[in-house]
Amino acid sequence: MKIKVCGLKHPDNIEAVTALQPDYLGFIFYGKSPRYMAGLPVDALQAIPATIQKTGVFVNESAENIEKLIAEYGFDAIQLHGDESPEFCAAFKGRVTVIKAFGLNEGFDFEQLKDYANNVDLFLFDTKTKEYGGSGKTFDWAILDQYKLEVPFFLSGGIGPENIAEVKNITHPQFYGVDLNSRFEIEPGLKNIEKLQQAFNIINNKKQQMKYGVNEQGYYGDFGGAYIPEMLYPNVEELRQQYLNIINSDDFKAEFDDLLKNYVGRPSPLYHAKRYSEKYGANIFFKREDLNHTGSHKINNAIGQILLAKRLGKKRIIAETGAGQHGVATATVCALMGIECVVYMGEIDMARQAPNVSRMKMLGAKVVPATSGSKTLKDATNEALRDWIGNPVDTHYIIGSVVGPYPYPDMVARFQSVISAETKKQLLEHTGNELPQYVLACVGGGSNAMGMFYHFLDDENVKLVAVEAAGKGVNSGESAATTALGNEGVLHGSRTILMQTEDGQVVEPYSISAGLDYPGIGPQHAHLFKSHRGEYVSITDDEALQAGLLCCQLEGIIPAIETAHALAHLEKMKFEANDNVVICISGRGDKDLDTYIKYFGY
Repeated sequence: MKIKVCGLKHPDNIEAVTALQPDYLGFIFYGKSPRYMAGLPVDALQAIPATIQKTGVFVNESAENIEKLIAEYGFDAIQLHGDESPEFCAAFKGRVTVIKAFGLNEGFDFEQLKDYANNVDLFLFDTKTKEYGGSGKTFDWAILDQYKLEVPFFLSGGIGPENIAEVKNITHPQFYGVDLNSRFEIEPGLKNIEKLQQAFNIINNKKQQMKYGVNEQGYYGDFGGAYIPEMLYPNVEELRQQYLNIINSDDFKAEFDDLLKNYVGRPSPLYHAKRYSEKYGANIFFKREDLNHTGSHKINNAIGQILLAKRLGKKRIIAETGAGQHGVATATVCALMGIECVVYMGEIDMARQAPNVSRMKMLGAKVVPATSGSKTLKDATNEALRDWIGNPVDTHYIIGSVVGPYPYPDMVARFQSVISAETKKQLLEHTGNELPQYVLACVGGGSNAMGMFYHFLDDENVKLVAVEAAGKGVNSGESAATTALGNEGVLHGSRTILMQTEDGQVVEPYSISAGLDYPGIGPQHAHLFKSHRGEYVSITDDEALQAGLLCCQLEGIIPAIETAHALAHLEKMKFEANDNVVICISGRGDKDLDTYIKYFGY
């Protein structure tokens, strides 16, 4: 959604609004307007970057004077608010962006716009008034449903801080942007920068933690983006254009929240692990994602994405899985919604996670083995991407981690952020403070960790600790310690950090844990690592298995081996007595019993 700020006339205020980076800035040349920019020096507009379209706003002005002012001020666009004819508009089209404004009310005849359709670039729909120009009042936006032409339009008229969020519910295919004016002013022509900033944040879906979040191009610092074959572009672009509007709509949020509560069983408990606390000399808390329906955090994202897929009209779901928990979660939500499900899984992972394979099949999913490469998660992801290329119209790919092309890393992180949102409230109840000193989580691709970190990102007194799989040792040649062994490159559609050879070939990862057996990390994790916001460490197979057994015997909880990696790192940390430490128990260990049994000889 484009943003236009109109009615500027003070040089310092123009500079401050420019810093917000709107798409258009409007300057009014109409003597009856209180925002008339009479006497504004030309150099007040010279510092406006080329990325912002400088727009002259006119009411029944002569073509000669408009030409003169375009040349004088360097306008990129003109906005015509009077009785200008289609022919008048056509004389400027092709040289500048031509925006023709119309006032709307219930009796407005949209047929009159047909003569303008080929002669303007954009329409602007304002509230109908007796005078030319705006009134600061809104109109019934349902009228927009009557507009059937293909010329995009700006929406103006009565948009203010109190209703800016509602604008995002408008789904008209030609809705191009918003025009912000009188409701964001201290006085006519003097904009309230704080109110505008809040509006920009709402429109751009920016959160408080955007310092470490994704930008509008899909990047986290140096990482992210969408490095995809042309065949995948329509699929990814459809998601990029629609996901935020869909997941921020009231009906989506209501259904998502209801299923998390009544189907998944959220909120998951924040458990004070007393025996752990005694052992490590700090207040240790377990965020119990293992108690969710299906046994891990993966169901949070699966619920979100199946609801998104339904609203996109998809009839078929594909997914990849390593440990099987994402596959089970995806099969579960597909059964719930009555949608076909195909899950790709590495042949080796199918053998070591056989119970989850059976669960997926019982839930009605088709499980397809990946038999190339290392026959693990990387290869399952490759097969899923090939499927999606071959079935672009009716199929949605539910990626299970914060990896892949934008918008997947952001989308999955948002669905998983419920973990940290709940944790802050629960920790406040336990301790009187919503911020812990440490947050720990295991990282393969990194979805449970990103969900656990999400609402703590900007609280830099909270130390974020991400635990990767060292396998048989970081330097053993059999490891998945991405940040220790990897460097920057492209993997599965995004620029990130991954393990690769000098000529860019992916190095096969290894971990006893199928869910951490991945050669890269999500791009947001790569950014947290490179910016030093997060500490990225690694734990060996042996250390993880011993930590898993300790958890069984100290707290009566059998953790997934993925989770056991995070628990193992407690042995290497030093705490103060009053430190609050939260560990994401990402999944239960039922799926790993065979591995535990073989290792310990039970």
